[in-house]
Amino acid sequence: MKIILVLLDGVGDRSYEVLGRRTPLEAANTPNMDQLTAIGSSGLFHASSPGECLPSEMAHYLLFGYDRKNFPGRGLLEAVGEKVVFDDPDVLALAHFSGVRIEDGVFVLDQGRDDISGTKADLGPLYNAVASYETDNIRFTLCQTRRNDGIIVIKNNVSPHISDSDPITRGKPVGRVVPIENNPEPVRAKQTADALNKYLAHCHRRLSGNSDLSPKANFLVTQRCGRRVVQKPFADLWGLTPLMIASDAIYAGLAHELGFDFVRAEDSKDAGRDLKERIRRAIDDPIHDFFHVHTNVPDKISHKGTPVLKKKALESLDKGMAEIADTIEKRKDIMVIVTGDHSTPSDSKLIHSGEPVPVIIAGPNIRRDPVKTFNEISAASGCLGLLRGPELMQMAINFADRSVLATHQLGDKVRAFIPDDYPPFKYK
Repeated sequence: MKIILVLLDGVGDRSYEVLGRRTPLEAANTPNMDQLTAIGSSGLFHASSPGECLPSEMAHYLLFGYDRKNFPGRGLLEAVGEKVVFDDPDVLALAHFSGVRIEDGVFVLDQGRDDISGTKADLGPLYNAVASYETDNIRFTLCQTRRNDGIIVIKNNVSPHISDSDPITRGKPVGRVVPIENNPEPVRAKQTADALNKYLAHCHRRLSGNSDLSPKANFLVTQRCGRRVVQKPFADLWGLTPLMIASDAIYAGLAHELGFDFVRAEDSKDAGRDLKERIRRAIDDPIHDFFHVHTNVPDKISHKGTPVLKKKALESLDKGMAEIADTIEKRKDIMVIVTGDHSTPSDSKLIHSGEPVPVIIAGPNIRRDPVKTFNEISAASGCLGLLRGPELMQMAINFADRSVLATHQLGDKVRAFIPDDYPPFKYK
C-alpha cells in the first residue's frame, strides 16, 4: 500500500477576531480536506509535546520517528541541501547579515535579515568581504547560499554545542556565543565559541570600515549550529521506500541524511496547482511506497501576519487536493495522511507556536469517526486522539498492515515492521 503524507507546513494557527474568532483553517472553505476527513480518522498531532515551539526541521525529524539526541542541526541540513562543501567533523552554522546599533557598549539588533535590501548579487560583496578567517587554529569559511543567507563552515577540532548570536527580534541585544551547559565536549565547545566571537567581531570591523558595502549590514549573526550524525535510514526504521517532494533546501538536506529519494519541486504563484502536481507525482510513482509531499505555503503566509491571507492560501491548497480526495475512495492501495509539522500563528511574537495541529488518516478499512471538517477544533474530537512524535508513523504502518506483533522476533534486529530479510531456516 502507498502511504501519501501531505504535509501543510505551519497549518495550525490561533483564533482571530477578524475571522469571527476562528482559526484560518476553521474559516476556510476546504471541501476536499473535509471529504477526506469524513471518510477517515481525525485527531491532533504534535511532533514532541504540546506547548513546545518546534522549528520545521526538528518537527519533521521527530515525526519520522528519530530521537532528538541524534538531531544533526539545521546548519548541517541546510549545508547539505545547498551543496556546501564540508567534511563530516566540521560544524555548520546558519548566518546572515543584519544591522546593529551600539547602546551602552552593547550591540542591539536594529535591522533583521529581510531588512537588508539588495539582490543576491548585490549582497555578494558583503559575503566575499568576510568569506574567510582563522584564529586559534580554527578556520571559518562563509558561503552565500541565498539572497541574504549563508552557511559558515567551521573547521579544526570544533563543537556544535554553542549558543546563537542572532536574537531574531529587533531591539534585543545580539548574543555573545557561549558553550551550551552540560554539553559532552566542554573544552572544544568553549574554544569554538571563543573563536566564533572573534570572527563576528572581525566581520563587524570589516563591514563598518568599508563605505562601499551596505551601510545597514554591519554585523553577521549566527544560529543553529550542527554537525553530521550518521542516521539510521528511514527504510530500515519503517520498512518503507521513501520519496520526499519539496521545494526548500532544508528538505533536500533532510532527505539526504535520512535516506529518502528527493524531488526538488518548484514553487509558483499558484499554490493549489503546485500541490496538485506533487500529489499526482506520488500517485503515479511505481517505485516508492511512502511519499512526503510538502508545501511551505501556510508557514510563509503566516509570517506575513495576516490571518485572512492564510485563509485564502489554505483554500487554494484545498483545490490542489481534489484528486487525492476522489482517488482515495476508488483505490484500495493508497492511504493518505494530511497534517502539519507545527502551528505558525499569523499574529504573534512567536515564530512558531506550540499548539497541536489537526491530522486525518484516510484509506481502506480505516475507522470512520463522526468528524466532518478539517480544522484544529473539530479534529480534537476525532478517534485518533492526540498523536505525538513517532506515533503518527506507527499508526500509518499499522493501518497499512505492516506493523510487527510486539515481541515477535525474526532475525537479529528489533523492528517496528514485519521484515522480509531475516535468515531462513534451511534444510541441509
